[in-house]
Amino acid sequence: MSDKRHNIDVEFFRQLDRFTFMVRKRVSTAYAGSRRSIHSGKGLDTIGYRTYNQGDELRSIDWKAYARSEKLYVRQFEEDKSLTTHILLDSSKSMDYTGGKDPSKFEYATMLAAGFAYLVTKDNDKFAISTFSEEVDITKPRRGRKYLLNTIERLETAKVGGKTEINECTVVYGKAIHSRSLVIIVSDFLQDPKEIESAIYRFADHDLILVQVLDKTESSLAIHGHSRLIDLESGIKLDTYISEDLKSQYQEKLEEHINHISDTCSKVGAEFYTFTTDIPIFDAFFHTISRRKW
Repeated sequence: MSDKRHNIDVEFFRQLDRFTFMVRKRVSTAYAGSRRSIHSGKGLDTIGYRTYNQGDELRSIDWKAYARSEKLYVRQFEEDKSLTTHILLDSSKSMDYTGGKDPSKFEYATMLAAGFAYLVTKDNDKFAISTFSEEVDITKPRRGRKYLLNTIERLETAKVGGKTEINECTVVYGKAIHSRSLVIIVSDFLQDPKEIESAIYRFADHDLILVQVLDKTESSLAIHGHSRLIDLESGIKLDTYISEDLKSQYQEKLEEHINHISDTCSKVGAEFYTFTTDIPIFDAFFHTISRRKW
């Protein structure tokens, strides 16, 4: 297994703060307003406050707080229902691949996962980022900035290795989810399509997002001539000649594979996104968040 340190630049979160400010109204609606059910009434204790989001009941606004701050806040009661976010991050050996100066697939995927967790933390909701390869390393959902920082530190030193067993790992992880949740799976999804399909249907009752991360050399097979191909997960080596016909066949098979995943997601109402690691991380992140249909 690879035990190198995966760098998550602090500047990423500085920029994410600015990004969050720019799209705050949309992001807040996605992660809070439209998925909370506030039960107000006698006998319910106020346990805190949060920023008002479009869709919240006007009667829940604390007007005294508004008079002091000129900002809208709503009261949260004991019976507030929030959506826990479960992020499953592929840490198999294939995710350690990079075809050049771009970050590895795992480093890119980790930044996306950390970005999602950051947005959840901004609304003080619970999240967990769990890694999986041949087994799944389940972490318990918690909330708070301290937990986010501890999670990032853990991911920076996470070991990458092993084969991807997405079907078996989602079976195990599914048993750890006890209520309807937001489930985000970040992987290269270069596995048996039937296993991916099973994983998708397993989380069909949840809000589900799949994010595929590929290196640009995988998405376009940007090599030609005599080449040695190595399967990072099995170690199998293949000496072959990459012709234009072979590249066309590869592209056709990859598109077929991606379309199969996309079609399966559409059937269950899940969202599916594909990015290559040469795409600026904020372009990918903005594309995912701005298109949320909550």
